[in-house]
Amino acid sequence: MKMKKWMTAMAAGTLAASLAACSGGTTTEGTAQADDGLKDDTTPVTIQYWHSHAEAQMEGLNYMVAEFSKKYPHITVEPVFQGAYAELHKKLQAAVAAGDVPAVTNVEVSSLPNFANSGVFADLTPWIQRDKVQLDDFSKGMLQAYAYNNKQYGFPLIVSTSVFVYNKTLLDQLGVQPPQTWSDIDAFNEKVTQKENGKTVRYAFSVPGWDTWYYDPWLVNGGGTILTSDMKKSAVETPESLRYIEKFYKWKNEGHMHIGYGKGASDNMRQMFLNGQIAMVQHTSAMLKMYRENAGFEVGVSFLPGDKQRTSNIGGAGIVMMEQEDAKKKEAAWKFIEFMTSSEHNIKWAESVGYLPTRKSAISSNEGSEYFKRWPQYKAVFDNFDSVTPRLQHPAYPEFSKQYLEVMGKMALNNEDPVPLMKEAANKINDILADFE
Repeated sequence: MKMKKWMTAMAAGTLAASLAACSGGTTTEGTAQADDGLKDDTTPVTIQYWHSHAEAQMEGLNYMVAEFSKKYPHITVEPVFQGAYAELHKKLQAAVAAGDVPAVTNVEVSSLPNFANSGVFADLTPWIQRDKVQLDDFSKGMLQAYAYNNKQYGFPLIVSTSVFVYNKTLLDQLGVQPPQTWSDIDAFNEKVTQKENGKTVRYAFSVPGWDTWYYDPWLVNGGGTILTSDMKKSAVETPESLRYIEKFYKWKNEGHMHIGYGKGASDNMRQMFLNGQIAMVQHTSAMLKMYRENAGFEVGVSFLPGDKQRTSNIGGAGIVMMEQEDAKKKEAAWKFIEFMTSSEHNIKWAESVGYLPTRKSAISSNEGSEYFKRWPQYKAVFDNFDSVTPRLQHPAYPEFSKQYLEVMGKMALNNEDPVPLMKEAANKINDILADFE
């Protein structure tokens, strides 16, 4: 396979040598191994954890690091904020090239295949097997999101999914429920959309156009696929894959649907919802706290409506181990990863950072029951827990998805017909895929 485009020339030239130079903890094939002799070693060791946790999440992170230190006093964890995901990823590339990497890092879910495929992350499977981690305690989709080519490179840490957040007060007054299937949407639109002098003053719903994460599930739920089954060609232009965007075009032109796109689109969509100009918005579940705190009405949450199937994609970031670290730091890194994603602290961690719990045992515990009393809106997510699935896992996804992102923009801003645009995008996608043999 050709070297991925995200990697700088320097990183590409030094990666193989850097990985080969790592002694303890790898086999000659470069597959990480758990060193049984280090499991109970209490020699002091310091590791860095590179992260993208926002300021609002730092109280939760500091708590977790302090609790970890109580359990493993010989391991010092140094959290290092490295900016948003894109900035963090660039710094990881530079660190790999320099041969000076952190032991543990966040990775945004759609970027994991690219890094993992290039040998940057360690396969956690040997540690998982050694310590008999119950993987089925995670939701299947959340776990798969941090696996690639049958290797488990990470665990879900700050996890979200897109949902419909709706004005429950308004919908109750109108006597309607959020649509659960595509066939429900037209009737919902007619009852909820409000027009004055032919102009929409209240949209039935809004879908963000600024990130393919929001509408990939619509494509899949309509029976389509982003790529062909062999992952070598585009499929966004097939009739099944076009169904969702044709409906978006129809609902938009009928004045029922708002599509957020362009500078300030997210802030604008949120404010329109809070002002009552949109009845229901598709957004990340991580924003629920913001909506509850700022809405002058009761907020509800509904899972995305389905057609051929019903799914929503994993968002957020996982926690992974860097392959270049030595065996002792890998052992410390593994203990930190396991602790951060353990069932014991899962509810407290999720609530402190505003993301979703990931452990079934935590959700079904007494602590989980109390959590749902405080956050009843999340029931819609966990009723569909195993329908929250990974994004398309292909090393080129971050690059080629930009091609059909542009289609949504042209439709949202210029009202251009998306069907011919999507066929043009498919040609560009195929050109990009040709670089990944």
